[in-house]
Amino acid sequence: MSDSSHSFFATSRLSLLVTVLVLFGLSLGIRLYDLTDLPLDFHPTRQLLSALKARGMYYQAGADVPDWQKKMAIQQWKTKAEVEPEVFERLVALTYRFAGEQLWIARVYSSLFWLIGGVFLFLLVRDLISIDGAVISTVYYLFFPYAVIASRSFQPDPLMVMLIISFWWAVTRWTKKPSWSWTLVAGLLGGLAIYIKFVSAFFVVGAALGSMLPRYTLRDLVRKAQVWVMALLGFLPSASYLLYGMVFHSFLGQQFNGRFVPSLLVSPINYIDWAALANMAAGAAAIALGLLGLLVIRDRNVRIFLIGLWAAYILFGLVFDYHIATHDYYSLPLIPIVAISLAPVAELMMRRLGESTKHRGLRLVAYVFLLYGLLSICWDIRGQLKSVDYRPQASMWVEIGEKLNHGPNVVALTQDYGSRLEYWGWQEVIIWPNSGDIDYHTERGGSFDFGQRFTNLTRGNAFFLVTDFDELNRQPDLKKKLADFSVYTEGDGFTIYDLQKPLVQ
Repeated sequence: MSDSSHSFFATSRLSLLVTVLVLFGLSLGIRLYDLTDLPLDFHPTRQLLSALKARGMYYQAGADVPDWQKKMAIQQWKTKAEVEPEVFERLVALTYRFAGEQLWIARVYSSLFWLIGGVFLFLLVRDLISIDGAVISTVYYLFFPYAVIASRSFQPDPLMVMLIISFWWAVTRWTKKPSWSWTLVAGLLGGLAIYIKFVSAFFVVGAALGSMLPRYTLRDLVRKAQVWVMALLGFLPSASYLLYGMVFHSFLGQQFNGRFVPSLLVSPINYIDWAALANMAAGAAAIALGLLGLLVIRDRNVRIFLIGLWAAYILFGLVFDYHIATHDYYSLPLIPIVAISLAPVAELMMRRLGESTKHRGLRLVAYVFLLYGLLSICWDIRGQLKSVDYRPQASMWVEIGEKLNHGPNVVALTQDYGSRLEYWGWQEVIIWPNSGDIDYHTERGGSFDFGQRFTNLTRGNAFFLVTDFDELNRQPDLKKKLADFSVYTEGDGFTIYDLQKPLVQ
């Protein structure tokens, strides 16, 4: 940690405390704005997967609902893919018992997870670089617009990021002063992170190696019992779950298929797409400044630690080469990496500001300018959250479910693989693939026979629902085929075709 004689934020304990409280208070406030809107603002497919699981768990535990809804909710939960351990969903389902089924509960939890991660980020950067660097890193982590939106989502990623950052803090503590207490803390936090989401292993191992190798040789590390205990605690929970899910029940094997596509490693377009999504998640300017931070940092040990984090992200992206270029939230761990990397640059700037504002009046003016910038960012994010009200959509899906009588004989070209229809419409659905799925399947060497697929999916089913008309226009064969059937009913945003009443006999 650098000398704080010319620090801007650390002139007094009170000013630093007020600064930190304002930052976390504002960051929580903006995340709780528009709290009760539907979870359709950020990757609704993934959020509704967790929502359906949590509802099924809640109903199974004895919710007071009609039997048919309880049966369907449990079935929806059980038939959904188990991508990772359902820890977050169970926490939300448990809370439903006291607060009722309110989707905003997950939004509150995710926001708190992200803020707790911010606390550990502040402590980590304070110890590694400086208080000024810690404040600016935390500002970026808490208020970058993408981070605000993503950290409100009902998915395990905010919890994963919180655990990753807390592990980074603990392992750097252990590195500076090895002890059994820090061994246990670091091992448990790393183990929880990997258990919550397996991809955390890249960022746990990368941070551990980046923190330990500047101070110890590999030979020394192999001889340390504490390192072995930390590694065992880190991988035993996830290894047990993998063994359970792949060997004994075989439900995890399909989840790892298609994450790595060898041909994409030599595809320039895939790297361009990856860079575009990374820029969306962390900001191109921030990434560039973070990389420059690697050059200006003075402490060799901290530089190697940061290189370990960046290397972990790059290796992660190469292994999950398809998803890193198609799912922007796969770059969420990049946000804290960039935040820490920004600290050396921020320290230089804030030290210069501290030297230039020694007079109390000038320092007050500087605080006002910084607060203005922060409030402006919050106002812009508020506008983004307010721009679309998703609440009215629920009534459309309810109407569709009632039109279909909640029956099992519906094929659908619809949003989010039918999750909206399942959640609000209480409707079982057979999904017609979208063009992206068809392209992905053919890219991996498969084939798509439209006639055979249509016959297979519609055989024995009464209706074909369309709610995604943009996607329908991208599939002219399907659009032409559906025109051969009469319309059963339609409304604002949907059309239901009667497969039992062809117009041409």
